[in-house]
Amino acid sequence: MHKILEDLNWRYATKKYDSTKKVSEEDLEVIKESLRLVPTSYGLQTLKFLMIEDQEIREKLVPASFGQQQVQDASHLFVLCAYKDVTDKHVDDYAQNIATTRGQTLEDVAGYANYMKQTIGNLSPEHKLIWTSKQLYIALGQLLTTCAALRIDATPMEGFSPATYDEILELEDKNLTAVLVCPIGYRHEDDANQHVAKVRKSQDELFEIV
Repeated sequence: MHKILEDLNWRYATKKYDSTKKVSEEDLEVIKESLRLVPTSYGLQTLKFLMIEDQEIREKLVPASFGQQQVQDASHLFVLCAYKDVTDKHVDDYAQNIATTRGQTLEDVAGYANYMKQTIGNLSPEHKLIWTSKQLYIALGQLLTTCAALRIDATPMEGFSPATYDEILELEDKNLTAVLVCPIGYRHEDDANQHVAKVRKSQDELFEIV
């Protein structure tokens, strides 16, 4: 079996973490770099990853996560956030990054920057948030795959109150909102889900050649 498939078959949505085991700084750096390399629309990276290590904060987030204890017991908690409004400044900062990284001038990338400003400016606030939020699902998939390759457990979660997270984490003032949550760490030996077979549709059911 290919290594990628071994990794994907190994992972599952961990329900119970061993709170005594911590992800190493070395592995965290790999995860952070993987998320830095996540593909985004235009390459604009209108997202932010919060790593919640403070146990008092994580304890407050458990009720906002419908009592899911993984939020507190896992080694680390990732909160994947989207910018609620994408402004011209986001584009200007990106254009500067392109010019600096590729040894170009701002004039070289002005056309691309203006195109982004015009296209994004035509979106309603609601559509902007939908657009930025969808990109975080790409990031979540990359986070899960990276963790599996490192043999680090992860639990993708939509089951939480974004408004309460935003309040506890004081995201409103940062133009951010929580979209997804993902505790990572190491499965507890008592987590029964690690021993059950993975249930998926067959390839014949999922794929159609047209």
